[in-house]
Amino acid sequence: MDDRALYDITYGLYIITAICDDYMNGQIANTVFQVTSDPKTITVCINKQNLTHEMIEKSKRFGVCILTQDAPMDMIGLFGFKSGREINKFEGVAYITAQEGTPVITDYCKGYIECDLKQSVDVGTHTMFIGDVVDAQVFKKDKPLTYAYYHQVKKGTAPKTAPTYRQESLMDSSENEVPKYRCPICGYVYDPEVGDENAGVISETQFADLPEDWTCPLCRAPKSSFTNE
Repeated sequence: MDDRALYDITYGLYIITAICDDYMNGQIANTVFQVTSDPKTITVCINKQNLTHEMIEKSKRFGVCILTQDAPMDMIGLFGFKSGREINKFEGVAYITAQEGTPVITDYCKGYIECDLKQSVDVGTHTMFIGDVVDAQVFKKDKPLTYAYYHQVKKGTAPKTAPTYRQESLMDSSENEVPKYRCPICGYVYDPEVGDENAGVISETQFADLPEDWTCPLCRAPKSSFTNE
């Protein structure tokens, strides 16, 4: 079986939010799609290990924040590679409350959809939550962030709990192999040919030449923790 066929399935990139017992949380997800138009229903797929999964099960409601293409990597890192069990992800983040009380992000967000949980489907490591749309709003006309853009342009990675996670090679496939370095926490791979534009690191900057205070653009792990093994 050639797993590369799965890589051509298209996805968006979203923040799924929930509130339970007055505590707000959210996580990055790419498996979001509309199921029916009448009634309007949306499905999201969430890993059972995640706090957001637990909160959706208890509150019977969730929000879908549609990220814009210019969403910064540190925002994706906050909601994609940090745990709401350890930090309050909404601290310092701009948000509003949707019609039924779900918090939704406003910065770098094209719009949102709020749903009441209708049905849950167990799919092994994940649960498909099917919800009736109860509220929706468009904030701006910016381009939505796609999973392909996140990988190809922003050079982002997927956490191991993501349904589309795959291990990436640390070496260039060309004849002149270029060493790359991986973050042991979130899996981000530093590619010298790309650099780190958000941190002002130009392309062709070797890992050894990065400032000592440089950190992973996703989870902020220190440079010293990276490995090329």
